[in-house]
Amino acid sequence: MSEFINAVRSAAEGGLDGVSDAVILAMGVVCGLLIIVSIFALGVSIFLAISYVRYNKKQNSCGRTGEEIARTILDINGLGKIKVSKTGSILFGNSYSHYFKKVRLRRLTWKKQSVTSLAMAAQKSALAVLDKENDADMRTRVRLTPLIYFGPIAFVPMVVMGVLLDVLLSTGFCGILFTVLGLGFYLLSFVMSILVLKTEKKAQERAYEIMKEEGLATEEELESCKKLFRLYNIEYINDMVIALLELIYRVLQIIAYAQNSSSSSN
Repeated sequence: MSEFINAVRSAAEGGLDGVSDAVILAMGVVCGLLIIVSIFALGVSIFLAISYVRYNKKQNSCGRTGEEIARTILDINGLGKIKVSKTGSILFGNSYSHYFKKVRLRRLTWKKQSVTSLAMAAQKSALAVLDKENDADMRTRVRLTPLIYFGPIAFVPMVVMGVLLDVLLSTGFCGILFTVLGLGFYLLSFVMSILVLKTEKKAQERAYEIMKEEGLATEEELESCKKLFRLYNIEYINDMVIALLELIYRVLQIIAYAQNSSSSSN
């Protein structure tokens, strides 16, 4: 273990002289985990893409496109005012917007009469149903949605802002303050992503019930939808684990920087 730490110190060419062995070891472990989880996540993404394509080639038994399925589920649940729109946006993809009162579907989901279109359209429409029913988790998700996107991208700008203020105002606390705030946003974003996964799973269960009750899918198609939902959840969990490891690594970087600075000043 000491050989590994010494090798890292040598590679850093003196940049880690003031950092403790424990922090260097922890950073190495987190980096290793990030590589392993990222490789696993890549495998899941590839398998999910293959499954999407596979089930996208299978015609659904109800003979409806994703747009028609979404419209049917929304109308059945008294949500005629919710629009169903086609999107080519990578940012939104298949999604439901509380603020715009709209279910967005990718082009292939929108126009295809496939099992994939059935699963995706039903799930996103079910989110609108949960919203209408004032589900507690869905309500919290709607209120805090901006934090999910703002948290990860706020960290670096806030750290830079803190350093600049330290330089301009000759203070020693702005950098620390803004770094802690940035980490707080990042952590809150991670907690929110857990809530998003919970509501997505609720929507999947609700979509399954609706498809079964309304005869929109056969038993075989329902099982295929379940498989797609599971893969989607695994991919989402992988993204969450990667986000958590990145957060831990950033904390370790800050600790290492603080230790190095303290060592240099002494």
